[in-house]
Amino acid sequence: MAYLVLDIETQKEFAEIGGRGKLHLLGVSVVGTYWSGDDTYYAYREEEFPALEEKIVKSDLVIGFNNKFFDFPVLQPHIKAPLTAVPTLDIMEELSLALGYRVSLNSVAKGTLNAGKSGHGLQAIQFFREGRWDELISYCLQDVKLTKEVYEYGRAQGHVKFFAGWESYEVPVRWK
Repeated sequence: MAYLVLDIETQKEFAEIGGRGKLHLLGVSVVGTYWSGDDTYYAYREEEFPALEEKIVKSDLVIGFNNKFFDFPVLQPHIKAPLTAVPTLDIMEELSLALGYRVSLNSVAKGTLNAGKSGHGLQAIQFFREGRWDELISYCLQDVKLTKEVYEYGRAQGHVKFFAGWESYEVPVRWK
């Protein structure tokens, strides 16, 4: 099975578009990916979105952290194929269904991998606005790496962990 791990960074923040109801207006600065077919990480800029679409369409599974409810709606205006039809594993959705509440990638990565995010989304927007592409791409690909490693850990161990406050909790997962 060839899978694609995907994460996007936006050009704008929620306050600039009038809230969360208009995700498609956020714009995409960069899309970071990991492709299991050849074990590579890659960051796509807007001019490369046709190649990204090919990779998405040929994937047996697209994996992300909140990709169904954030990444895909923001990315859809740039992709012709309907992203709702793509076989998808949304790790945050899976954990939310199991727990009854949402957890962040940072808390899951810290609990599962003992590693955290290198920054936050608003910082990524600042990198974009300042043309600091190397830092933006590095930040995005770090999130992709964490998501990939959380997925692989969960697939191998049958659970992932997260922190809430100072306590660590284990959550069974059902992805194989």
